[in-house]
Amino acid sequence: MSITLALLAVAAQSVPATEQAPPTAPPQSAQTPDDQDEPGRLGPAQQSGGDVVVTARRRAETIQSVPIAMSVIGGTALADTGAYNVGRLTQLQPSLQFYSTNPRNSAANIRGLGAPFGLTNDGIEQGVGIYVDQVYYSRIASATFDFTDTDRIEILRGPQGTLYGKNTTAGAINITTRKPSFDPEARFELTGGNYDFLQAKGSVSGPLVGDVVAGRFSASFTTRRGTIWNTTQDQWQNSQDNLSLRGQLLFKPAPNLDITLYADYNRQAPTCCVQYYAGVAPTQRPANRQYAALAAAAGYAVPSTDAFDRVTDVDTPLRAKQKLGGASAVANWDIGPATLTSVTAWRFWNWDPSNDRDFIGLPITTVSANPSRQDQYSQEIRLGSNGRHAIDYTVGLFWFHQTIDTQGLQVQGPAASAWLLNPASAAAKDPATLDGLTARNTIGFTNTSAALFGKLTWHVSDRLQVSPGARLNYDRKEGSYVSVVTNGQGGTNLTSDQRGVLSPQRYAPKFDNWNLSGDITVAYQFSPDIHSYATYARSYKSGGINLSGLPLDANNDPILSTATVKPETVDHYEIGLKTQLLDRRATINLAGFWTEIHDYQATVNNYQLAVLRGYLANAGQVRTRGIELDSAFRPSAGLNLYVNAAYTDAKYIRFTNAPCPPELSGGSNSPPFCDISGQRLPGVSKWAFSYGAEYNWPVGEGQVYLGYDGSYRSDFSSNPSPSAYMDVAGYSLSNFRLGYRKGDRLNIFAWVRNAFDQDYYELLATQSGSTGLIVGQPGDPRTFGLTVSLGIH
Repeated sequence: MSITLALLAVAAQSVPATEQAPPTAPPQSAQTPDDQDEPGRLGPAQQSGGDVVVTARRRAETIQSVPIAMSVIGGTALADTGAYNVGRLTQLQPSLQFYSTNPRNSAANIRGLGAPFGLTNDGIEQGVGIYVDQVYYSRIASATFDFTDTDRIEILRGPQGTLYGKNTTAGAINITTRKPSFDPEARFELTGGNYDFLQAKGSVSGPLVGDVVAGRFSASFTTRRGTIWNTTQDQWQNSQDNLSLRGQLLFKPAPNLDITLYADYNRQAPTCCVQYYAGVAPTQRPANRQYAALAAAAGYAVPSTDAFDRVTDVDTPLRAKQKLGGASAVANWDIGPATLTSVTAWRFWNWDPSNDRDFIGLPITTVSANPSRQDQYSQEIRLGSNGRHAIDYTVGLFWFHQTIDTQGLQVQGPAASAWLLNPASAAAKDPATLDGLTARNTIGFTNTSAALFGKLTWHVSDRLQVSPGARLNYDRKEGSYVSVVTNGQGGTNLTSDQRGVLSPQRYAPKFDNWNLSGDITVAYQFSPDIHSYATYARSYKSGGINLSGLPLDANNDPILSTATVKPETVDHYEIGLKTQLLDRRATINLAGFWTEIHDYQATVNNYQLAVLRGYLANAGQVRTRGIELDSAFRPSAGLNLYVNAAYTDAKYIRFTNAPCPPELSGGSNSPPFCDISGQRLPGVSKWAFSYGAEYNWPVGEGQVYLGYDGSYRSDFSSNPSPSAYMDVAGYSLSNFRLGYRKGDRLNIFAWVRNAFDQDYYELLATQSGSTGLIVGQPGDPRTFGLTVSLGIH
């Protein structure tokens, strides 16, 4: 944090305290006098009647005047709707997709773009940037913490690389926590519900040294028993067990200087995460090598063929333990015409998993784990103009360094031979052929990135703005993948059958690249309440390296030409209209976008029988286009409504060497690749909506309220190559709450989520080896409970 501390020392001596001007930034939220509720209480759209101030462009502006498609969710809305982590934001923001089979294998996408659909590969970067108090979180896994003491969340759609330190080609999720206060305050929240759900949150803040130093400490604890019963292990699985601690110190040694020190620690130790039998689909393998015949030969049957019975028999202990945290310092020095900002950060992420990767109760793969240790360091320096001038600007320098050490382990069990090999062969009839076959994978990775970025805003007139931006970016990635495979006796002399299941590999990929990207936005204000904009952006998502093993040639040797992945080239077009009508009682924002990506980074198969992970390759071209609506209405003082919608048409324009869907895989005559040009991208629904209402009426000094939040997503493909058997059906969810609030001092409400107990899958996957088994991850059933929150001032 040397740069931040140097700023502090210089600034403290630069101007006498009596001559310094107060900071020019407005407060984080400003409202009209008759707007008593927090903006964004109901959902992502601005609540009608007030101005929500955001910092999306690294300066304080009202959301309606920012020429970016974005949504804001306030801290109160997060609590009211139960959106206490990134995954639950999807019920409030239709353009956001989040998929997770466990914290490490998580992906956040916006408009269908961000990360390849499938299991995580350490060697690439996410296209959706996660920022917490201006610090970039390099892995979506490290952002799966519970939101603690959150002030607001800004979701920005489309490329943002000319405003943010790390390049974000699909969008950004910008999380801001509550800052230390010089007025003593405390907040407490306690929630209990079915499935033994218990969540406690608390924060305290106040002055520590007069009006110079203030502190804030917050904590959150969440626990819930699982929703899936495991008959083999005699326990509930897919539980929650999370602890979050966060501390802040704010120093204001002079009116024109503030520096905030942050530290946080998060621990998650759930019994998680299980995917299990959802159905069977035919593949091209011989009938005696598909699931039905294999299960019959083994005398095996799953405990239920209805996934929504929520029962499984997977026989490997499940664990999704992670520890994550870090420290950062943010300094803001107002030097008059501009503010100099320094953001210095260190973060860590330790991952300790255990998975059942055959998804059933037979001992096929008895161990599947890739424990990882990650450290990241980053430094950002920004200079941003103060106030409004003919030309406003933000320019910055960014440096980032990341290291990852993964020690993977995969072990085959006594049922592996019969399940994975040709049943007619002698090797398949001998359990010892694969029993104890072990792969120990040592994976190292270093990632260094640096950038010079900036954006100007030229106020051509009081109504017309032209905002060009540019980014010069450098990325270097170096990795090492060593897989040592031993047989059941510990030897390295492997048979062809053994090498076909787990094959030793050793390679050391490297990648480095410079690129120059940019954007330009033209914004026009028709009236104080009607704003329009048009944007073109050319950006790049960094290339990468494959660190999950490479596909094999006919001799079972890795194909080294697949070790690196080229950068994505993004051309993005967008138009938008932001309006407030009827004396600001109605807010209606529209955005239309068209994005084309060349050399799209996609997940493809590696064809190994017992290895679930695929590798990365470049598809020729993809395109996503659509229309989005964010709207909020206040027809009366006691009634608030919101409707948000997204139509997203995301397709492969050209992908001629894609992996084939399961129904075309596994046979001796199956095509090695399929042309899926014109078919839809995985993981994104064509239609998505969120909608809700809250009605309140005065009772004494407070108000009683009734609220509803609903969401709908149409069907989506759950396989990188669209399959007739791998579509997740569309579904809708409904949440209700009834409570009493008294300002921000007391809020007590009963809630029910997924009120109609909708059965739905979060995703589907296939068992490796083309057996035809499809496994699923059901979403949460109906839950209900009671929340009490108190504010003390």
